[in-house]
Amino acid sequence: MYKWRLFLIFAVQKSDFLKVSTNSKPLLVFYLLVAYVALQFFWWGYMLYNLNKEIYQHKVEIALLRSDEPDETLQKESELKQKLNLRVAMIIGEGSVFLVLMMLGIEKIRRTFKIEKALAERQKNFLLSITHELKSPIASAKLQLQTLQKRELDRVKQQEIIANAINDTNRLNNLVENILLVAKMENQKMDVLRERVNLSEYITNGINQMIESFNYSQKVNLHIDKDIFLPIDRTLFPSIIINLFENAVKYSPAQSTINISLVNSNNCVVLSVSDEGGGIPESERDNIFNKFYRIGNEETRKAKGTGLGLFIVRFIVKQHDGIICVKANKPQGSIFEISFKNS
Repeated sequence: MYKWRLFLIFAVQKSDFLKVSTNSKPLLVFYLLVAYVALQFFWWGYMLYNLNKEIYQHKVEIALLRSDEPDETLQKESELKQKLNLRVAMIIGEGSVFLVLMMLGIEKIRRTFKIEKALAERQKNFLLSITHELKSPIASAKLQLQTLQKRELDRVKQQEIIANAINDTNRLNNLVENILLVAKMENQKMDVLRERVNLSEYITNGINQMIESFNYSQKVNLHIDKDIFLPIDRTLFPSIIINLFENAVKYSPAQSTINISLVNSNNCVVLSVSDEGGGIPESERDNIFNKFYRIGNEETRKAKGTGLGLFIVRFIVKQHDGIICVKANKPQGSIFEISFKNS
């Protein structure tokens, strides 16, 4: 057993060295430590059992030496046997409780490792995507301006280039706004100032502005009931519409239809954005609202994004006492539905 302990200690130290030098998985170290603790646990249980058994045998021998009566000796031996069984049962019982608690702790730590690993992977993907997302509109806008500076172009072409540069600037601005918004959310420095507004007019005007600024090839249908009033934060609420509309544009094929509706339903105000894209698997519908999370299929990975949009949407919806859910759109696509209490 001593050799096994030396081997495990060496293995843990060796694996720790490998982790530092080759960036191997920290779970390897964790599992080796778990194995070491488990072996120690069973070893000490075995030692306690042997110790109690030796004590029992010594007491039996002492009873035989002190007593000449066979019946008295048998009775004493029986009493000692019962005490031994009770102690063994106590060792097994306490050991079982400890083992269960240890296994629960190990499982909790394992899950924590898994969550942290997934978060680290999402953060890595976010850094890669955000680098591209920041550089791309800057490079594009720079190219547009250099074209205007170096070439004599007709009025129509100039207006087209300027419009493209403005679109790139708006895209960059939305990205920076999302990053700043997430920073405020995490630092809990966000004040929600709600005022009662005509949400029907507010959303209609906002969507019309987006339609003018977004570069898209889908057909957009609006179904907005008139004179729906709701207390909202005028600064935060537009992020809901912008991010949902941007997602629908990114993940829908050209010439498909995007439907945006706002209705009163069962004492609730229901805002929905539907598309005819590839849809979201049911198993992923909760995960897509996590920070940095993006569905890992090739079709989604080809689309630009940082994994922050839906995280921001859910946060702002909660700040407005709303609930957001994702449904399948028939025959294909997704429906993002948000319900607010009509107070």
